[in-house]
Amino acid sequence: MKNALEGWKLTLLLVGGLLIMTAVALALAANPVEASRLVIRWTARCSVALFLAAFTASSLVRLVPIRITHWLSRNRRYLGLAFAASHSIHLMAIISLATQDQVLFWQLTNYGTLVSGGLAYVFIFAMATTSFDRTAAMLGSRLWRLLHRAGAWYIWTSFVVTFGKRFVMDTAYLPAMVLIFLALAIKLLARLRGSRTKSTPA
Repeated sequence: MKNALEGWKLTLLLVGGLLIMTAVALALAANPVEASRLVIRWTARCSVALFLAAFTASSLVRLVPIRITHWLSRNRRYLGLAFAASHSIHLMAIISLATQDQVLFWQLTNYGTLVSGGLAYVFIFAMATTSFDRTAAMLGSRLWRLLHRAGAWYIWTSFVVTFGKRFVMDTAYLPAMVLIFLALAIKLLARLRGSRTKSTPA
């Protein structure tokens, strides 16, 4: 029996939670600049959690086919769309910070980060747009798989770089780094198990 928290209900609940979290950040912050920075930090953590859940869903269900992994596998599209929403809020907060305090903004970033981050957003929006049956059919199965595979790995790499730079300065980012590399291990183990299964004689 399927859990009631499935599909679009799940996405709407997660997006609603993200909006409430953003409102809380705005209410708690002493000024608009601090509010933008708080939203950036909070949505970064939410985004990585949502992304990794969608990223590892198919691998987890192959490795450990239990109720929760089947649920993740069924809902990875909706988790992915919630991730896209979270990172859209993240982007709006970054733009807000850039307009409010340009000096601080350029102290925290550089052109290289803007280019690599911009490409990540191209993948995020392209993947979100093609996460619907009609747009996926328009793209074609081969291009769809190529886009989503390349995009997922590029976004994973972006999280490694982004959180890795902060981990060097602040060990509070250790849990995120552990989860990011645990996701890699899960993907590799699932691929290894799949390769072994294919090579086993019938």
